[in-house]
Amino acid sequence: MIAAEIAEMARTLLIVLALVLVSGACRTIEPDPITLERNLLTVDNHSSQDWKGVEIWVNTYYRVTKDVVPAKSRFQAPLDTFVAGYGQRFDYRRAMIKDLRLTATLPDGQPFELKKQFDSSIGLAGALGGKR
Repeated sequence: MIAAEIAEMARTLLIVLALVLVSGACRTIEPDPITLERNLLTVDNHSSQDWKGVEIWVNTYYRVTKDVVPAKSRFQAPLDTFVAGYGQRFDYRRAMIKDLRLTATLPDGQPFELKKQFDSSIGLAGALGGKR
């Protein structure tokens, strides 16, 4: 009798575990619309609207422009294509990226802005608890 109850509990536990695993596998995680990987910046337009007059700014000095990033598409640009007002190129090997933002115009004329959120716990300031 006890063995049958243990077997029934084990079977129930396996079913619950299988349901949890299957439900977790079905979930899709949307990637960040702005990602950085080494020298490559990727912008993913997951929306159903085109972004027009796109400007991407690094550290408020360096920028890249793109006429249109169509809906449901991706735009990639190497970081050394970002240029400042006087022609200096961004050197990703020497400079730290502290600010990254995208500005554009939606088809209805509304302004659109995305700002990359950086993890403040990375680096020496994060390891030591930030500024004091």
